[in-house]
Amino acid sequence: MVSNTPVTPSQTRRPRSMWPLYLIVVMCLAPVVFALLAYYVPALGLRPTDHNNYGTLIQPQRPLPDAAALSLRTLDGQPFDLASLDGKWILVTADSAACPESCVRKLFILRNSHASQGKEVERLTRVWFVTDDEEIPEQVMEAYKGTHILRADPAQLAAYLAPQADAAGREAALRAPMWIIDPLGNLMMQFPANAEPTEVRDDIRKLLRNSRIG
Repeated sequence: MVSNTPVTPSQTRRPRSMWPLYLIVVMCLAPVVFALLAYYVPALGLRPTDHNNYGTLIQPQRPLPDAAALSLRTLDGQPFDLASLDGKWILVTADSAACPESCVRKLFILRNSHASQGKEVERLTRVWFVTDDEEIPEQVMEAYKGTHILRADPAQLAAYLAPQADAAGREAALRAPMWIIDPLGNLMMQFPANAEPTEVRDDIRKLLRNSRIG
């Protein structure tokens, strides 16, 4: 028997809202849209401008010169080929044998940055290029045991570290910066002499963590 009871509006099935679906689509597309805007419309300020490294990347990277272009000697006068350190990350500084306070600070930063790398410490080594034939203070020698101390011709070394610089720039390169040579033998990063020690340490840590070489 068919009921004659009228159907009230509350009993009718209401159509489902499409807004939840629209919201899901917007949430899925938003990252893609922002990425495209950041890449193609830099004026919007969506693209990050900061580098994630503290040191300055060297562009282009410079491969190690051969022994004829950069002749090196140990403190007892024996020739030394820097290529023998291939496979290691090399932390580099250069200065005169007298090693003033600025020189000691660089040696200290590199030694401590090296020592603080935990289980990665064996992937690193340190080099101090001495740019004259004077005697090195005994206390400096004692404090920085484990550093390869190599005498270098200053003109040859400056041509490697700062090939595009003028005379003043090349002279500064022999006194101020610290450098990193990667395990493939490329000079690839520079730190200023007044660098923050923790920043240098953290940059080295990032390199070791993200690199599959060395």
